Amino acid sequence: MARVLVVDDEAALRDSLRRLLLRQGHEVMESADVPAALERLDQGVVDLLITDIRLGEQSGLELIARARAQSASLRIVAITAFGSIDVAVQAMRLGADDFLEKPFRVETILSRLERALEPARLADEIARLSRENECLRDELEVSEADDPLTGDSSAMSRVREMIERVAPTTASVLITGETGTGKELVARRLHRRSSRASQSFIALNCSAVAESLAESELFGHERGAFTGADRRRIGRFELAHKGTLFLDEVGDLTPAMQVKLLRALQEHAFERVGGTTTVSVDVRIVAATNRDLEAAIRTERFRADLFYRLNVIRIEIPPLRERPEDIPPLAGLFLSRYGQRPGGACVRITAEAMEALKAHNWPGNVRELENVIHRGVILCRGDEISAEDVTIELNETTSVLPGAGDLRAVLARVEREIISRALHENHGNLTAAGRSLGIERNLLRYKLRKHGLRA
Repeated sequence: MARVLVVDDEAALRDSLRRLLLRQGHEVMESADVPAALERLDQGVVDLLITDIRLGEQSGLELIARARAQSASLRIVAITAFGSIDVAVQAMRLGADDFLEKPFRVETILSRLERALEPARLADEIARLSRENECLRDELEVSEADDPLTGDSSAMSRVREMIERVAPTTASVLITGETGTGKELVARRLHRRSSRASQSFIALNCSAVAESLAESELFGHERGAFTGADRRRIGRFELAHKGTLFLDEVGDLTPAMQVKLLRALQEHAFERVGGTTTVSVDVRIVAATNRDLEAAIRTERFRADLFYRLNVIRIEIPPLRERPEDIPPLAGLFLSRYGQRPGGACVRITAEAMEALKAHNWPGNVRELENVIHRGVILCRGDEISAEDVTIELNETTSVLPGAGDLRAVLARVEREIISRALHENHGNLTAAGRSLGIERNLLRYKLRKHGLRA
């Protein structure tokens, strides 16, 4: 479908062209003179301009020149009953893409209009394929990487089992968990295990998109929909047709965008920004958030009806601090990814360094662990990562434990963290660590046993 502006001072001809173009599925606007046509063009919502050369006291040639100066991508077809080689050449020099003489047959004008629109359609298709290609490259890079959904804990076993059970269905999935736990990895595995695996996996981080651009990112826009929209853009919903759309940090959507997303989910259709044509899609929605959406509903910051649309199946990823048994296999995975030396030797991690990793609270979860291992590989001397290489600088913000439970559990984790830091700073010396903590050596030994720590 194209937006066509027909400019002619003969109402009968405008009406005939309008009915003809409407039957072809195009959107048609009409103008009887140059000023009205220029006003339409200034709105930036025209794909094809069909204009008579003689328009009362004004010339269509002036309109062609000004329209071409305004937009290089606009397609222009000139028509006249007073055709001559000179007029045709002048119109083409001013920017017309084609030239027709009156009277013309229906078949002739349809074929010429299709030819005029073909470059714009080709540009749209190239833009769509380019974006789709970019998304597929991102997906390939992730799918070919080692999957950090590994772990020996019962919690991660339940997550993997849930993925296998849910993936073959078309149900919407809401993935919850703290930042860095691997929510997008779960979403990608859901896609790869589904019947849609051969189609696109399209991701959008809702918190990273400016509020003014969120609707365009999701649904796309037509050329001229707003300042800077010089061509049609295909949105994430349309790119994900027949595939999976992953909405990361969906809890950060504004109330206005929540309404528009809910409508698209209910109707499986939407309109591009600045458009009037309804686009129908078949998309599986997987959303993720690190927010408490139930609490957001109570404070009216998130719509309950949207939450129920997204929360058909929920997969909750536990934080790394609640599954310390997963730290060794995850560390081994990241060592295999980053620890290969040029000579063929592989970096390994010492037992003391592993204990240091287990003692940490991991507010950044798996992503933080990956960064620590990567940094340790770079900074270590020789082929061993020592406790000193992975010493984590803790500050006051990391002592605030996200997702904490009752007060006793919080205090226990804080105590474990402080003792662990004291041990690292004193290189495992119990006397020095106890002195820095202001407690006796025997009491420190008791607390080490209590928290499963080793000097």
